[in-house]
Amino acid sequence: MVLRAALVLCAAVSAFVFVIWVMHQLRRNIAEEADVDSAAAPTLETLPFHLYNTVIQQLKQQKHELQVQTLAEQRRARTTENFSQAVLSNLSSGVLVFGVNGLLKQANPAAKEILGFNSPSGMSAEELFRDSVVCSTHSPEVYPDGLPDAPVLLAEEVQAVLREGSKRRQLEADYSTPAGEELHIAVTISPVPAVDGSLLGAACLISDRSEFQRSRRQMALQGEISAEMALELRTSLTTIAGYAQQLAKNRDAELASQLADDIASEAARLDRRIGGFLAEKHAAAVLTTRAQAASKIT
Repeated sequence: MVLRAALVLCAAVSAFVFVIWVMHQLRRNIAEEADVDSAAAPTLETLPFHLYNTVIQQLKQQKHELQVQTLAEQRRARTTENFSQAVLSNLSSGVLVFGVNGLLKQANPAAKEILGFNSPSGMSAEELFRDSVVCSTHSPEVYPDGLPDAPVLLAEEVQAVLREGSKRRQLEADYSTPAGEELHIAVTISPVPAVDGSLLGAACLISDRSEFQRSRRQMALQGEISAEMALELRTSLTTIAGYAQQLAKNRDAELASQLADDIASEAARLDRRIGGFLAEKHAAAVLTTRAQAASKIT
């Protein structure tokens, strides 16, 4: 019995020792696998210091290059804006820029001088042009049959371009400045598209055609005067011819003297009329030349 008990005790101790050894082997294998996983995924702490410093330096260099590019773009944008401002300021034609909301965003000095406003920014087309009515158009694609019978306001044309965003309008209108000066202006209204095709607003190119319009009216008046002058000249020549025929047939000295005086009087009146007509034609020619020169400059 004692021997059997000793054998059972030895077997139990051997089994316990074997279990402890197996557990120790399992724990060591798990620890080795964990070390392998840690080595496969290095962290900043496990990286070499020189490699970490290299990465930092590259990031700083990229940041510096980005800052330089940003500053260059800002300088380029300011240069472009200053150039555009200089061009607009020195144009003899007026330039107005309306936003999509219909309010004036920009006006160059020429536009302010023509329209008679010192600070028109923020005004709508209705406030700026008021009751100015379009009197002629050079846009057959917009008005193939000419202007409609109903009056077309200049401000409505600006709003139409802002709504449609595609059709340019070339118009002429009679404009009254806030000071009461009557002008005849030519206006070209064009949409301003963005890069993606959306509408940024509308631009108006304005030129003062008052002197040209006065010259055109003067020429029309001169045409009427020329017709009247031709009729008067024909009448005077007929009268002189009649006097001459009477003079040739008449032998009365007193009547001949009277007829000669009538011929001389009619000739003098005709000479004065022709001299005045030529002077008016010369003045009209000078006015037309000035208007054409101003139109070319514009």
